[in-house]
Order: sequence, then structure tokens, then C-alpha cells
Amino acid sequence: MTLYIKNMVCARCKMVVESEFEKLGLQTISVELGEVELQDEINEHQKEVLLKNLQTLGFDLLDDKKTKTIEKIKNLIIDLVHHKNNDLKINLSDYLAENLSQDYNSLSNLFSEIENITIEKYFISQKIEKVKELLIYNELSLSEIADILNYSNVAHLSNQFKKITGFTPTSFKQLKDKNRIQIENL
Repeated sequence: MTLYIKNMVCARCKMVVESEFEKLGLQTISVELGEVELQDEINEHQKEVLLKNLQTLGFDLLDDKKTKTIEKIKNLIIDLVHHKNNDLKINLSDYLAENLSQDYNSLSNLFSEIENITIEKYFISQKIEKVKELLIYNELSLSEIADILNYSNVAHLSNQFKKITGFTPTSFKQLKDKNRIQIENL
């Protein structure tokens, strides 16, 4: 049995969710971003308790097909931007269509309809949050960051960064309050 969970966006989320399943004595086969595969079916009472526990931690169980698809799209983009830098060179539409075994136009229309934002804008917002993170760490030059996130050049990165945040990357680094947005709130 596979359950879909909203707001699982990082390795710590996976650990927390897995821990909740263990507390209820539910055996997991795998725990991935947004998805938990269980060894056995769960009953309604277990599902209610699990839902309550997950909601307390900021997660939610997904039931309808559209919401599950949206969450899968978000998780693939988050994973791509924040954990698979080398894969950013592939075409996003091909990446999503291949991983979800669905036509990209259908995915794009559904995402826009439900989220009121395009997949491309969501992808860009994730990349900008990654840029903020890397700027705060202050370990890489802007040129290195542009290369890692597959920007054609520093000017393109800087222009997109300013368009989204209102600051140049240099100005952002100088701010005392960096105003990063939690990934699940993008």
C-alpha cells in the first residue's frame, strides 16, 4: 500500500514521517519525498491516528489523484533543485513527464489550475531559494552558483534573482535578515 504525504521536502522530513509510522507499528518498505510504501494495508483507525500525528508535525495525507500528482511534481522539482544539481541540465518538461509517466502539457495545466502558478515559475522559485541558501553559506562565488544551478551566466542569475526577491545577490548577502522562505511554503 502506498500513502502520499504533503510537505515532505527533505531528508529530515523523511526521518520524521518514518518515525511516526514506526510509533504506530506500521512497517514501511520505503519512505521517499511525498510517498510512503507500506508492507501491509492500514485500517481506518490507524489512518485517522496517523493523519492526526502527521498534521501535528505539518504534514498531511493526500487522497485525491490531482493533489497527489501536484505533490509529486513539487517533490520532483524540490529533489532536482536541492539534491541533484548535476541533473539540472536536463529539460524540466522531459524530466517530469518521464518520472510521472504523463504528458507534460497535462501536468502543466493541472499544476497551473490547482496552484495558480506555472510549473516553470515554481521551478524558478525553488532555484532562487537554493541561490539564497548558497549565498548565505558564502562558500561559493556567484559564478559557481550560476554553474551549479545551470544558469547560462551570472547576469541571467542576477536578473532572475532581482526579479523574484527585489535585491541583487550582493545586496541580499549584505542584509541582516535574509528572509528565506521554507521550501514547503513556496
